[in-house]
Amino acid sequence: MRWTISTTYLIQQIAAEISSATRYYDRLIQWLPHASDRGELLARIECPRKECIGRDDAFPDLSSERERRSAVLLYANFNYDCDIQDLLTQLAPRLSRTTRVLAVCLNPYLRWLFRLAHRLGLRKAEVPTTFVTRAALQNLAKLSGFEIVRERAAAHFPFRWLGLGTLASRAISLLPGVRNLAAVDIVFLRPLAPTRERPSLSVVIPARNELGNIEPALRRLPRIEGARLEVIFVEGHSRDGTWEEIGRVMAKYADQFDCKAFQQTGTGKADAVRLGFERASGELLTVLDADLTMPPEMLPRFYEAWCRGHGEFVNGSRLVYPMEEGAMRALNLLGNLFFAKVLSWILGATLGDVLCGTKLVARHDYERFRRWRADFGDFDPFGDFELLFPAAVLGLGIVDVPIRYRDRRFGTTQIHRFRHGAQLLQMAWLGLRRIKLARL
Repeated sequence: MRWTISTTYLIQQIAAEISSATRYYDRLIQWLPHASDRGELLARIECPRKECIGRDDAFPDLSSERERRSAVLLYANFNYDCDIQDLLTQLAPRLSRTTRVLAVCLNPYLRWLFRLAHRLGLRKAEVPTTFVTRAALQNLAKLSGFEIVRERAAAHFPFRWLGLGTLASRAISLLPGVRNLAAVDIVFLRPLAPTRERPSLSVVIPARNELGNIEPALRRLPRIEGARLEVIFVEGHSRDGTWEEIGRVMAKYADQFDCKAFQQTGTGKADAVRLGFERASGELLTVLDADLTMPPEMLPRFYEAWCRGHGEFVNGSRLVYPMEEGAMRALNLLGNLFFAKVLSWILGATLGDVLCGTKLVARHDYERFRRWRADFGDFDPFGDFELLFPAAVLGLGIVDVPIRYRDRRFGTTQIHRFRHGAQLLQMAWLGLRRIKLARL
């Protein structure tokens, strides 16, 4: 009975962690279930379409998928296989760049516990033969044409059973070494595959009191070979004639750019970006801040990083190269470094800079972000976290493109470091509670 209770708890925790991503996917396929698997995990995972495929069934060809996201569930398969590389190599040609392999792996530090349970008759299933460490799995993924984009420990020892409250139990689970008490790791692997197509790109430029930067933004915006380029200005309650300047510049450059312009009814950059993305027609969406501190000439690097398969969420990083003098105050720089480290820990992703305004994502993934935001809550007035959070949770490949951050040539900064810093701390705390601690 005790083992049954523990197994049920284990499956519930694994299913909850996987469902945090797959409820926004289109399809989940469990492949090659073990003989002892009775289907409880697959039944508990949330996904619009689910199926199970055994050895005698043909695996579907997912390689033609472009906008759909499918996931392949491998439930402890790695623990009963002596050639994981061959298993992944078999899968790779049948997957598209949008597919994710979700591998549930037994904790290698607890192999003695699984074997002891079997010897004591507490576990009737076959004893696992293979226990892979994170480093070993990273290497196997690389050899097989994959990379690990998300990893979460699941089914920690429930400390609340010792009489501790839920919050205390979750806090203890964050302590160094306690992570090794989790029964399993859930690893998201993505195929490393470039795309042959040259998708269209929409560049959204939020602008408030940026009169002197509107024409330079278009003049400096480079063409991208083979790609249709759309420029969308979103003006937000300016007092310096920015809206009129947008109209003048659009008319002047009408023969060079496909331009649109909209005025916000709401406020804030996040609202402006949402409006621009909703009205965009491009297959890829990106943001260019109107202050031009991120050089427009760098946008092709974001585009090429996506096309070459380096990542599916391309994030600008201002913290690699030396900044132009006056581009960022010292206290702001410390704040950017702090939030990059904190969010990397919260999200389990390596992020060099979380507050750079320029980010690029496919339209079909942004639609998933919108559904995620509707469930998570509308919490971000700046728009950076509400893109980064779901990108990490859904297992997108995140890659940084280093840029040299420039000082603005016109206007003044609209960043209030103390007030906005307090808001960013609140959002980080929300992410800690609802993502990092949610299922511990």
